Amino acid sequence: MGRRKRSTLSRISLLFLFAGAIGAVAFWGCEKTSHEKRETRKEVPPPHPAHHPPATHSGPRLAIIIDDMGNNQAEDDPVLALPFPLTVSILPHHPLSSEIANEASSRGDEVMLHLPMESESTTTPSESVELRVGMSAKEVQSIFAGMLETIPHVSGVNNHEGSKATADPALMDALMPALRGDNLFFIDSRTTASTVAFDAARHYGVPTASRKVFLDDSLDAKAIRDQIELAARDADRDGDAIAIGHPHTETVTALRETLPGLRKRGLQLVFASDLVH
Repeated sequence: MGRRKRSTLSRISLLFLFAGAIGAVAFWGCEKTSHEKRETRKEVPPPHPAHHPPATHSGPRLAIIIDDMGNNQAEDDPVLALPFPLTVSILPHHPLSSEIANEASSRGDEVMLHLPMESESTTTPSESVELRVGMSAKEVQSIFAGMLETIPHVSGVNNHEGSKATADPALMDALMPALRGDNLFFIDSRTTASTVAFDAARHYGVPTASRKVFLDDSLDAKAIRDQIELAARDADRDGDAIAIGHPHTETVTALRETLPGLRKRGLQLVFASDLVH
């Protein structure tokens, strides 16, 4: 190869090396700029209320479950802002199901699946996906697994509606092994006096308990405070109690106003999982 040809090839090689170096600088510069932009958009999480851990001293224990979460951000946020240990029960397959579960968990609350089940009522709106009487065990387990996929951090389950479903032994026999397989507890919301859910859970070795008081069947402020007091008296008498409410403004206000006084009386606020057996 002649000297002139080798010289020309050397110049071409140098040009390629120079162009490559410029490209690399540009690339890393863009990467840094992009990273810096991502960092400036990063949101700072809000401070966590003092939800966790619950009190550990001896005395009556009260667990408060807030049902129907995951459906309305404006209603759910005030619940999550309450500075008390709460168990939030979240409806599956809703736009906010996962988001509310993550937020509740990050703030130290306990997360449950609010499991839609068939109601005896013909006027009560049903969820688009729910457990219904007559489903096979395979259908029940598949639907249940799909619900869990929409809600992270779940430690237990309670029924949403379900006055017909929880009274059906075959349906409860199909459900409870799925809970046991996922190491979940079950709270019977007791939407019917004919429920067999508690007994089925015990039969299959699923840790369980039952609701004693509904807080907000009436949205009258005094009525809600009276129900909170009733739940506290049940806990004083029996050693523990589970109360269920909903993310209504009236309920949140009543809890904010009354729970500090109950604590001063020696009542422990605990999670639902603390009361199952």
